[in-house]
Formats: sequence, structure tokens, C-alpha cells
Amino acid sequence: MKIAVIGTGYVGLVTGVCLADIGHEVTCIDVDIAKVRLLREGKSPIFEPGLQEMIKKNITEDRLRFTNQVGEGIDQARVIYIAVGTPSNAEGTADLKSIEEAAISIARFISQDAVIATKSTVPIGTNDRIRAIIEENKRDASVTIDIVSNPEFLREGSAVNDTFNGDRIIIGSDSEKAADIVEEINKPLQVPVYRTSIRSAEMIKYASNAFLATKISFINEIANLCEKLDADITEVAQGMGMDKRIGPHFLNAGIGYGGSCFPKDTNALMQIAGDADHDFKLLKSVIEVNNKQRAILLEKAKQRFGSFKELTVAVLGLAFKPNTDDIREAASLGLIDVLQQAGSNVKAYDPAAMDKTKRFISPPIYYASSTEEAIQDADCVFILTEWPEFINFDLKLFTLKMKTPILFDGRNCYNLDEVKLHGIEYHSIGRPSVVLEGCHYI
Repeated sequence: MKIAVIGTGYVGLVTGVCLADIGHEVTCIDVDIAKVRLLREGKSPIFEPGLQEMIKKNITEDRLRFTNQVGEGIDQARVIYIAVGTPSNAEGTADLKSIEEAAISIARFISQDAVIATKSTVPIGTNDRIRAIIEENKRDASVTIDIVSNPEFLREGSAVNDTFNGDRIIIGSDSEKAADIVEEINKPLQVPVYRTSIRSAEMIKYASNAFLATKISFINEIANLCEKLDADITEVAQGMGMDKRIGPHFLNAGIGYGGSCFPKDTNALMQIAGDADHDFKLLKSVIEVNNKQRAILLEKAKQRFGSFKELTVAVLGLAFKPNTDDIREAASLGLIDVLQQAGSNVKAYDPAAMDKTKRFISPPIYYASSTEEAIQDADCVFILTEWPEFINFDLKLFTLKMKTPILFDGRNCYNLDEVKLHGIEYHSIGRPSVVLEGCHYI
């Protein structure tokens, strides 16, 4: 089937490439000429395991094209996906400017009947607005459009895998024919399909992310309580997760959620609830807990050192999670800013996100080329992202290379007995600290 995808951000690019890989003829459209040029060369503008290889493969096999011309991109497309960004406005609402611009562009250039499928995360009722914009602005009155809400549920760092091994595909539409077409497109994926109304599909996306954010904030609150009651959150979470009603996922205590989805979508759902005159008290608390959790490592370090002035601090992990270079809402940015203002000398290392971080942190920090270089002569280390190379790092090197082997681990990467064995002072989340004086748990 001939498909167009408007927007080559995270969602649009992964969607277009994966649809091409299952046999469709896909044209991805973006207004950023430099990005289009990069993609035509087979290079991915984002770090996502397996994605660049699939881009090259499908360009070579002539199923995947890139353009900055909407008219060229949607010509003869049976389905046009909208996958542009919906960032947060200052008050927390979703910014729909790009959505509206995409709808107007479709209206100006569409010359055949088509299904408009929205991948972008949008407030409830937005697809109705998309339909109205296109109907009001289309140049050819004889063209018929149908609207489908087809939200994505991709995790950064495993988006390709999630596409091919998803839990469900949500198709919301008031047209059975349009829903049939979108279901047919996705049939090769062999992922279960659930059909709903358009507004229910819009809500499913927000409700899913809000629930997962709630689970994260809940386990972090339990972790903070564990510290006060001498319990171990890793044991508590494992015991909880064995209950099938709860499950083991999203029970990893840490420094809170970040990235492009959870913060944006929880704030947007709060605004949606407010607009509907509904006081969403639970979600309000989830956001409050997460904001507080981001500062917890700094609080531990301040209690330990008193002052950060002239300390050499190594920060391991800049991306908000492993296997991505995304630093949106990453804990690293705020933590580094506080350390710099307090007079620390900051050294940082991340396997993928350093180039993007350089655009946001000023004055500049020292960017190391490896974990070992970052921790060399450091007074302490903050671990903010659970990259495999940090988890598997030889613990004895902390003792050998640092001035003082003091770790503040925001992702609970290490076993308490192991750090004790290596003489490391270790402060994590929801677990007893290990101190250097005889290396006893406190």
C-alpha cells in the first residue's frame, strides 16, 4: 500500500521505516531540509538500535523515500499518517501548532480519497479538529477523507522491537472502512488489534502513560519509605511483582521518569481534566512525587559533603534512559546545573547523548571519552542512566581511579554486597547506604 508519513521525529521515522520494512511503499515528509538530506543518505538523526540499518535497507530496496514537499509526499497515498510533535506549552497543554499545519498542508495538496491516521499524541477531540481543518481548507471538494486515531506505544531504545512485538494496535474511527484499511496495513506485524471510537483511542494513549507514570511514582515513594524503615526496595519490588495483578514492570525505584512522553503527557492530561472541570488528584500527586524524586540524589550528596564547591564530580549517564540519545526531561540537566552553580568541576560521559547535551549545558563541562576517563580523580560519581556498560563496569576501578570511591546511584545498578566488598561508599535509592568506615550498612 502507498503510505505517507508527515513528520520524521521519533514516532514518524520509526513508523515509516517499519511500515516500509513490512512491504509498504512509504514516503516520509519533513520540513527540515537538512534532516531530509541526511535521511536520504541512509543516516538516522536519532539514536535507536536497529533503525539506521533498516533505513538503509528499505531505501536500497526502493520502499522508503524522504521529501520536504508535502504535495509530492502525499501524492496517491491511500493513508496519510500525521506524526508531528506535540510539545508542552508553558502551562502544560499540548502545543498543536504542528498538527494544525499538517492538516492544512494535507488539505491544500490532497487530490485523492484517503485515510488520515494520527500517530501524534493529541488531546481528546483533536482528531475531530483535524477533520474540520481539512474539510474547511481542501481545494478539491470531491475528495473524501476518513479519520483514524492510531496512537503509538513505543519505548525509546526499543521502538523497532516494540513495533514488531507490540501488545496491541489501537484503531479508533467512526468509519469501518477506514479502520479496515489501517488494520490491513498492520496485518503483517501480527499484533492484536483493538478497535474503539476516536475519542476513546485518544484517551487510551494518555491513560496508559499516566498509569505507568503512577506506577513509577508509587514505587519511588515506597523506596523513600523503605530508607526510613530499614527495608530494601529491590526485595520489596520483587515480592510485589510476583503478584500477577501487579506484575514486575515499572517497579524499578530510581530518580523518576523523564523523556519526551511521560512528563509531557501527564501534564497534558492534567490540563485536559481541568478543562473538563475534573480535579485529577491522583495524577497531580504523581507529578509532584516525580519532581521531588529528581532531586533526591543531590540531597543525599549535600548531606554527605555539605558543599559541592571545588569538588570534581563525574556524571555517568546523560540520556533519560539507556539505548537512546534523548535528553528531554533528563535528570542529568538539572543536576549538572546545580553542581555547576555550586562550584563543582563536572565531568560527564554517556555512550550516545553527549553531542545533544552539549547544545543545552552552558558553561561547558568536560566530556570524557569513557567511563574510566570520567571517574579519574573524581571526588564522587553520580549514576543517572542504567546503561549496560555502567552496570557491567568493573567495580574495582572506582576504587583505583577515584580520589575517594563515593557513588550516588540513581538507578540501583549495583549489588550492595559487591560494593561493600570493593570498599566503595555507596548511596542508592530505597536501600541501605554502604559507608567506607568499616563498610557497614547504615
